[in-house]
Amino acid sequence: MHRIPEAGSGEIKYGAQLTVRENQAGVFFYQGKAVGVFGPGRHTLKTANIPLLTKIAAMPWGFTSPLRAEVYFVNMKTFTNLKWGTRDPVAFKDAALGLIRLRAYGVFNLRVVQPVLFINRMVGTQGVYTTADVSAYLSQVIVSRFNDTLGEILDTLARLPARYDAISQRLSRRLREDFGHFGLLLTHLYIGAVTPPAEVQQAIDDQSRMEVIGDMDRLLRMKAAMAVEKAAGSGAGDGMGAGLGLMMPAMFAQYLAPSASGGRTPEPGSGFACPECRSRIPEDARFCPQCGHQQVIFSQCANCGKNLTPNARFCPRCGCSTTEKPLNRPCGACGAENLPGAVFCNQCGERM
Repeated sequence: MHRIPEAGSGEIKYGAQLTVRENQAGVFFYQGKAVGVFGPGRHTLKTANIPLLTKIAAMPWGFTSPLRAEVYFVNMKTFTNLKWGTRDPVAFKDAALGLIRLRAYGVFNLRVVQPVLFINRMVGTQGVYTTADVSAYLSQVIVSRFNDTLGEILDTLARLPARYDAISQRLSRRLREDFGHFGLLLTHLYIGAVTPPAEVQQAIDDQSRMEVIGDMDRLLRMKAAMAVEKAAGSGAGDGMGAGLGLMMPAMFAQYLAPSASGGRTPEPGSGFACPECRSRIPEDARFCPQCGHQQVIFSQCANCGKNLTPNARFCPRCGCSTTEKPLNRPCGACGAENLPGAVFCNQCGERM
């Protein structure tokens, strides 16, 4: 907005020509009141300041006419890329992380739709009112409404990426009423980002990794392996870096191997041998770390002796049904009946 004259008021004469350009509006104030709003084009102004006669009539006032007038030119275009953001972090009650502080920023677009209302309520009697002045005030209004809207729509930051549009739409509806009090129209509002503190971001990243990995123990071992890899890349000497580089595959295999023993390596002679691959494993292990064979026996196949998982209906090795009682096996040499799964005959000792 720009005011003519920039200071005080003028003696606009009767018949003065007012030229208003495109995307502008001219508001004519006469004797302290807005008497007309003019669109693009040339217009003739009518006042009581008649040339020559006004000077004679204004002698009691020092040849200065008391009939003062001024014109305000208001830009009616859409102002784009106006910035808004939080100067100080705002408090947010997260359902999973507790009370945290957030920062947010974005852009918005607006335009003047009621020039007289805009001048009377926001501009006042200032000679010049710039876009930066309006944007600085409205940015504070946006941040205030943003705090309320965020608490109504969002319960946890984990759902934030899917709620940007919903937050922006509800926030825009609230702000249109606030902007309308000043004769302004909010055309668009965009949320650039909502950022928590660094430590909260780290907690969210760790939680995401846990959901992908599914095991806290494996997450800790993965971080330990990453630390070893970083140390190998920043080794003091070429020999150290080469040695760590050769050790990396074995280290990763050890850290990332699924194990229910908490990552402990059994000492020589401790534990017992896996019945599948004969590797030494801890006594409290549920699965063999070498072949993955199940060590906790819920039941065994009556035909071949394979360890079965709970509720298994068929044996994964021989395919026999676990719900039907198998028949005894006759020996091919002597004809004696043997238990299912027998490898040698209990009478003659011949292989079955």
